[in-house]
Amino acid sequence: MRAITQFFTAHPASVDESYFEHMAFAGRFGLTLLGAAGAALVHAILPFLFEKTASRMVARLYDRTHNRGAR
Repeated sequence: MRAITQFFTAHPASVDESYFEHMAFAGRFGLTLLGAAGAALVHAILPFLFEKTASRMVARLYDRTHNRGAR
């Protein structure tokens, strides 16, 4: 049982989060990516809309994650 628990908690612990904290963070991250993808798709068809939205969202995600787990 301990090996199974370790399988689910090792990575969250590497970024100083519990399993559920990591689940919430990753869930918000995924939803934000979906929003950025939607904005990019709308922009592809209507280039005068969402001109910088997707790139701004991705840059914000990068700022939140690029140093996670660095010790």
